[in-house]
Amino acid sequence: MADRSFLGWPFFEDRHRALADELARFCDGLGPDEDGDVDAACRALVARLAEAGLLRLSLELDVRSLCLARESLAYRGGLPDFAFAMQGLGSGAVTLFGTEEQRSAILPDVVAGRRIMAFALSEPEAGSDVAAIATTARPDRDGWVLDGTKTWISNGGIADTYTVFARTGEAPGSRGLSAFVVHADAPGLHVTERIDVIAPHPLATIVLDGCRVPRDGLIGEPGAGFKIALATLDVFRPTVGAAALGFARRALDETLARATARRLFGAPLGELEIVQGKLAEMAVEVDAAALLVYRAAWAKDGGADRVTREAAMAKLFATEAAQRVVDAAVQLHGGTGVRSRHPVERLYREVRALRIYEGASEVQQVVIARDLLAAHAGRGGG
Repeated sequence: MADRSFLGWPFFEDRHRALADELARFCDGLGPDEDGDVDAACRALVARLAEAGLLRLSLELDVRSLCLARESLAYRGGLPDFAFAMQGLGSGAVTLFGTEEQRSAILPDVVAGRRIMAFALSEPEAGSDVAAIATTARPDRDGWVLDGTKTWISNGGIADTYTVFARTGEAPGSRGLSAFVVHADAPGLHVTERIDVIAPHPLATIVLDGCRVPRDGLIGEPGAGFKIALATLDVFRPTVGAAALGFARRALDETLARATARRLFGAPLGELEIVQGKLAEMAVEVDAAALLVYRAAWAKDGGADRVTREAAMAKLFATEAAQRVVDAAVQLHGGTGVRSRHPVERLYREVRALRIYEGASEVQQVVIARDLLAAHAGRGGG
């Protein structure tokens, strides 16, 4: 069982500790991720999360709760975390900025697991640079017509509803973007490619070819898309760090078990000083990541208008640290660690993408540095 002593930290309230118990019971009922039909597995996981009442967290948007959920689910496996996270990210713009009609039409189905959501921001030439989005949305008599290509879309191909960001042209660059609710059966929406990656999950390219969206499909005001995207990512970016934390905790626990059971030179592996040093480094990485993740979540829940720097720090450090922890776990497992479907081999494949999606590590460094420089200038620094 993963270490739970961090739940005593002052970031958490009793309701978070109760949630941790609820999550532990749910995860105990899940088996490990299995190879096979990933689409069917994700649909089944969404249904199980809904049955357990855990998809309510997608609407409440208490960031500490979201982080606890992602950490617990990622500890159990990559797909349970993925299925949970995408329901929240995909519906986050509607929860934060949608009209009452949009919320009532979409969110109850999200919580009940009847509607699978996707967040369609990235494009072939616009990933971390949201201002470079080329997909267009033009008004017509009945609503909007969208044209463009979205790629690397998680839940692409199985989603019932996409939150799509497109250029409406109110101003240059990021100020001319808007957000839309686009249902999978909308005329002109085509899934043109399913993308296979090293840790399989539903991922696709979608093409919007004269895709018609009714007038009430617009989320918020025209031109508010960049603000909507950033606000949504401010909530969910720390949760990526939490998923990384779950992977790292599992890697550390697998390694502790290995170091205790495996004998080398007549004694347990864990008695070697070089192994003890590596275990200590892994534990420090885990705790440091947890502190940054839950600081960002606590700050957001506490009413901070923006937690851009805190979220970027949490995402950057936790994902990079998790990569190091998992790599160390593979190394200390020896040949067993690279055996297909071994827990640490699976972790090695799962953790790698976290350093890329929702803003690559290098982009987080830029975000942090720019925030620091702006704050320094605001204080009158020379």
